[in-house]
Amino acid sequence: MKLPGPLTRARLIKRYKRFLADMVLEDGTEVTAHVANSGAMTGLNAPGIEVWLSYSDNPKRKLAWSWELAHVDGGLVGINTSHPNAIAAEAIQAGQIPELTGYDSLRREVAYGKNSRIDILLEDANHPKCYVEIKNVHLKRGPAAEFPDAVTARGAKHLAELSDMVAEGHRAVMLFLVQRSDCSYFSPAADIDPTYAQALQRAVAAGVEVLCYSCAISLEEITVDQPLPLRLTAL
Repeated sequence: MKLPGPLTRARLIKRYKRFLADMVLEDGTEVTAHVANSGAMTGLNAPGIEVWLSYSDNPKRKLAWSWELAHVDGGLVGINTSHPNAIAAEAIQAGQIPELTGYDSLRREVAYGKNSRIDILLEDANHPKCYVEIKNVHLKRGPAAEFPDAVTARGAKHLAELSDMVAEGHRAVMLFLVQRSDCSYFSPAADIDPTYAQALQRAVAAGVEVLCYSCAISLEEITVDQPLPLRLTAL
C-alpha cells in the first residue's frame, strides 16, 4: 500500500487525548497532527522520537497533518490503524498470503454478526465464505509482537462473532498484521488484557484460524512481508 506522500520528518513533542499529537518540523514549525490510533502506543510515544507525517490540503479536514510512522529501535513502525485493512486486501489479491488464496471475490466492510462489519469477506462458489478480521499490531516487548496494547472489549466481541461464523459452517480467520519488521513471533498480551487472551483461546478452540504477518515498511509504502510464528498460550 502506497503511503500518502511525500512524508515529512518531524519530532514528537507529546501525544494527548489519544487522537492528537504535537510535533515540531525540521524547520522549527510546531504542528498538531491527527493520530489514527486509539491504543496506548507503548514504546512509540516518547517525546523526541523521530516521526513521519503525511499532509492533506483537503479544506474539510480539521487537521492537515497525520502521523504515519515512528522511527524506534532502528526501524520504522506504522502507527496508523486505518491502513491495515488496505494493506491486507492488497496482499490477499496479490497472492502474498497463501492461506487466503483461491477465492474469486474480496469485499471489505461487509455487515455480519451483531451490528458488526467484517473487515474482509472472501467468497467463491466452490468454498465456504471466509470471514477475515484484521487487527493492527505495533506493540513489541522483547522479541514478541503483542496484541492488544490496551483493553479491548470490542476485540473480544469480534472473536465471538468469528466463532459464530464457524458454527454456521463458514471459515473464519483472525489476521494480526504487524506494522513493523523486527519481531520474531506473535503472542497475545495476556497481562494487558487477560479477557482478550482468553477469548482468543476460546475462538481457536471453536475453529477460528489465526494468522500473523509482519510488514516491510519504507517512507513510500507498507507491504505484507512474512508470516510470524504464533505463541498463543498466556505468558
